[in-house]
Amino acid sequence: MSTIQGITGPGPATAKRQVYSPFENYWNTFLTWRRRGRLCTQVCHLTDSELADIAITRGDIDDVSPHREIDSGSIPSAN
Repeated sequence: MSTIQGITGPGPATAKRQVYSPFENYWNTFLTWRRRGRLCTQVCHLTDSELADIAITRGDIDDVSPHREIDSGSIPSAN
């Protein structure tokens, strides 16, 4: 006969399964796009002297914001 030495708390019966979810990818991309938009808005509200302090111009705002590649396909090429 075996003896149980201790009691363990409830835990997961199996490891969490990774499930591919296209909706999750779209949602994460949407959230990233929103964060980028908020960042651009905040930078656009800086004065010209504040922009000069961080060494960018108003025309550089779109180029320096992170994750610019997520919307590169939505803007048609001028060529």
